[in-house]
Amino acid sequence: MDISSEMIHALLPIYMVTVLGTSTLAVGLIEGVAEATAAVTKVFSGVLSDRLGKRKELAALGYGMAAFTKPVFPLAPSLAWLIAARFVDRVGKGVRGAPRDALVADLAPVEVRGASFGLRQSLDTVGAFVGPLLAILLMLATANNFVTVFWIAVIPAFLAFGLIVFAVHEPARPIGLRHVQSPLSRAELTRLGGDYWWVVAIATVFTLARFSEAFLILRAQSVGLPIALAPAVMVLMNVVYALAAYPAGIMSDRMDRHTILIAGLVILLLADVVLTLSSTIGGIAVGVALWGLHMGLTQGLLATLVADTAPAELRGTAYGMFNLTTGIALLAASVIAGGLWDAIGLRGTFLAGAAFSALAIVGLIGLGHHGKGNRNWKA
Repeated sequence: MDISSEMIHALLPIYMVTVLGTSTLAVGLIEGVAEATAAVTKVFSGVLSDRLGKRKELAALGYGMAAFTKPVFPLAPSLAWLIAARFVDRVGKGVRGAPRDALVADLAPVEVRGASFGLRQSLDTVGAFVGPLLAILLMLATANNFVTVFWIAVIPAFLAFGLIVFAVHEPARPIGLRHVQSPLSRAELTRLGGDYWWVVAIATVFTLARFSEAFLILRAQSVGLPIALAPAVMVLMNVVYALAAYPAGIMSDRMDRHTILIAGLVILLLADVVLTLSSTIGGIAVGVALWGLHMGLTQGLLATLVADTAPAELRGTAYGMFNLTTGIALLAASVIAGGLWDAIGLRGTFLAGAAFSALAIVGLIGLGHHGKGNRNWKA
């Protein structure tokens, strides 16, 4: 599904501006509303999956919404249709997000839970760079025929929908597992426990340190990277990210998870320092690669820690709240980063990221002590 979505999303802003004559402001507003909608929807889909005690149906609904909106992109006669398709596509992402992660947690044996989330994160990231690369190749092969590329992107979307419907089987509900009627009630949110809310707090501070990757592209351009090669920044980051995520998940099943998470934050701090000080394309490439490495070491582990700390009957709600909180933090981080860039320059942006990284490291060390002796923090 990521291959399909990224094939379209990599081209959609250009298509909207150059073919349909949309303003860049409108593109930004459309993207912002779409992503915010996905973040909010994740909460309610996660809550509903806990109340129903079922994950697969909601995950399949989300994948289905995304698949069935894909043909709208090549068929859309106007901007309004594209906006509607983009909106429904992101709602589908929100609907499937929390139930899918909860389903992974339900299916994965405890002893390989870290590896399971690492593999999921790795494959997710493969889609993030294979999709745009396919879009580039197909645009070259079709003489920039947007509609043809959009039609080809429909194929992997329906393959993904078919897999979730026919190949994925939800495990039987454990005997005696408590039924939850009001997952968002104060009592149920309290049941998520202190360890879970510690994970959310640390992830929120961590997210403030890892603002939008768009700033990596801007940083590369500031040292002379040609505009035509700008996508190479994201390809490099995502390749390193994909290669690191699965091994990091395997390691987390054999040692303390929070130790690896601390290592990831230290690497993020180093990435920020390198990106602050570098004045050559080679130096920026090192910083971007370090950024991808820290993503590989941390993103799957954060999802694993949610599964470790949240009660099984509230996993959907736990992932929904986690995604909402970190989504808001990412928006805030990007606003802060942009403001600092405009006010005091690019070095202020990356130094602020390093400061937030250091704060998250201190908090995570405290988290380790907080969970000392708790099996949740051990492999």
